[in-house]
Amino acid sequence: MTLRSAGTPMQTGPDAPVVVRRLAKDDSVEELTSLLHRSYADHAAAGRVFFASYQSLQDTANRLGKGECWVALRGNALVGTVTVAAPHAAPEGYPAPATAGSFWQLAVDPSERGTGLGQRLLELAEGRIAALGSAQVVIDTSAKATELVGWYGRRGYVLVGTWRWDVTNYESVVLSKALMAR
Repeated sequence: MTLRSAGTPMQTGPDAPVVVRRLAKDDSVEELTSLLHRSYADHAAAGRVFFASYQSLQDTANRLGKGECWVALRGNALVGTVTVAAPHAAPEGYPAPATAGSFWQLAVDPSERGTGLGQRLLELAEGRIAALGSAQVVIDTSAKATELVGWYGRRGYVLVGTWRWDVTNYESVVLSKALMAR
């Protein structure tokens, strides 16, 4: 993935600022899939097989086609991503109102953990969902990912139900948050 503008030198390396932008049509789905695999590898190692830990390039492309994808780059390095949609088409029986927005594939490269990038991408996702007209965001994650459930809880998400996806090996908790109008 590149972020270089014509005639503009790009700062690279660990001190380069992180720039967040929409996924461009010439960006690499392969690189994005690799980021997802790296970002979710620790969950898989702990026995929680998130779909993003093993999804194929085609799966990534399909998931990107269901929303707006945003990427975070440090220089030319892809270090984060999130995909948002509002309203989000949830399967029948999923515990979410039809008008709720959602996000998925929220991922931060392991080298960027603890930098605030995850919080920045979460705020971007919530802001985009509100801007697209949804007053509520609904997401889900592994019930066994207690650190992740706690992270969302500290950011205002509350438990509204459970769900079982056929592409994971765990039961998910469904979390919701009311959004401020933008």
